[in-house]
Amino acid sequence: MRIIVHTGKGGVGKTSISAATALRCAEMGLRTIVISTDTAHSLADSLDVKIGPEPILIRDNLWAQEVDARYSMDKYWGRIQKYMLNVLNPRHVNDIVAEEVTILPGLDEGAHLLWINKYVEDDEHDVLIVDAAPTAETLRLLSLPDTTRWWFQRITSLMRGTSGRLLRPISKPLIGADLPDDDTLESIDGLFNTLDRVRDLLTDPDRSSLRLVVNPERMVIKETQRTYTYLNLYGYAVDAVLVNRVYPDEVTDPYFAAWKESQSENIAFIREAFGELPMLSAPLFSEEIGGFDRLRRLADALYGDTNPASVLAHEQTHRITPDENGGYILEVPLPFAEKSDLDLYRSADELTLRVGPYRRNIVLPYALWKLDVKNARFEQSRLRIHFASD
Repeated sequence: MRIIVHTGKGGVGKTSISAATALRCAEMGLRTIVISTDTAHSLADSLDVKIGPEPILIRDNLWAQEVDARYSMDKYWGRIQKYMLNVLNPRHVNDIVAEEVTILPGLDEGAHLLWINKYVEDDEHDVLIVDAAPTAETLRLLSLPDTTRWWFQRITSLMRGTSGRLLRPISKPLIGADLPDDDTLESIDGLFNTLDRVRDLLTDPDRSSLRLVVNPERMVIKETQRTYTYLNLYGYAVDAVLVNRVYPDEVTDPYFAAWKESQSENIAFIREAFGELPMLSAPLFSEEIGGFDRLRRLADALYGDTNPASVLAHEQTHRITPDENGGYILEVPLPFAEKSDLDLYRSADELTLRVGPYRRNIVLPYALWKLDVKNARFEQSRLRIHFASD
């Protein structure tokens, strides 16, 4: 099953593009499911149908679902949450408050990820389209298997082995409940093993693609650059940039002349910022995009004859890896470039490469801001830049 995740700054049109992409895949004969992981759901509005926390068939080959965090928590994290409620209730915590505080940070995002694993294991669909939350929440969701596991492993390790046997007799006087039983601890391990499988799926470029949705506005582009850098850092494959709401050529009113000129400059900057990534674009339509007919028009403009489910690019345009001495290596593939054509400029949080008449702008992750560029080597059509501290 192919997994395609659309992400970007809030308000750029991710939901419309996700719905249009799913509709195009379904009409090509692919069994397609589109899910929304954004807490502010608008997928039902875009499709102009009623959907809920479980997938429903809305037309031939097309299923849709708005993932509900509370519903998913009950479905996948119920045993853990029930234990935490048992801890809080003897302390006379209000039931409503107890329900809220037992949703530990990260667990709602984790429930979203578990749906992805379910559909892969069920193997009933050809394509899964994910209408993801805005960029910051998406990055939290994608890093969840690493960050949340760290905390849970340290907590559960205290409840096992010798320490668990020592704590169990005195746990009820201390916390008002017995320590979780082996079945509860096993369910925690099982959940994190599932999250690891999802991580493997989303970092497999043959199975999964992340696509960046952007409007031709400088502030939106800069945030999308940061997202792209961190996705490279985590090892997620981005295979396209989707530029939405471009003023079409037929807009000739003088009032929009400055806007069109600004968009033209920003589209050039997008090409500069994202290197060799394919760039697909869709115009600003004269009416709101909603319902199958308008979504079909959006898909036509965006993809033309291209199959949206195909892998649009196979290679990351840059990759950041740690070295053995606490530094980092930034590797940028530059096919067909000559060493004599290369120039490198560094500011605090950005790196600019010039290859002949072309420029490439890369936003650096925070970990590299205080590091110096120690050397840069151009070997086998790749520029390897070494960052390290003094």
